[in-house]
Amino acid sequence: HYCFACGRNNPDGLRLVFEYPRPGCCQAEFIPPARFQGWRGMLHGGIIATLLDEALAHALGGVERGGGSGAVTAELTVRFKSPVAIGSRIILTGRVISQKGRVAEAESEIADEKGTVLASASGKLVRPKQ
Repeated sequence: HYCFACGRNNPDGLRLVFEYPRPGCCQAEFIPPARFQGWRGMLHGGIIATLLDEALAHALGGVERGGGSGAVTAELTVRFKSPVAIGSRIILTGRVISQKGRVAEAESEIADEKGTVLASASGKLVRPKQ
């Protein structure tokens, strides 16, 4: 329970709480605190990438049981569209696009309260060998 993104026991982490509205999809809300600031009043790009990456994994985990997938990110492409303001409520979503064997492809995005997409990502995840 010490995952930087979703661990409840990590006092320095993001402490994301995901919901799973349907199989292969996840959603979380987050209000970025000042400690994750990059440039003046903006969420650091590395934290944005972390949020998007975590949504990929949780979307995959939500396919079967609602939760973390145990998969690791093999590839991540992030597109920054607009600044994410510190202190603003954002909605993080993820969805699985395809699965073949141990490899899955997923997409995620960060939107503001009006639904404007601020950043998005696509990636490939690999489940460990059983």
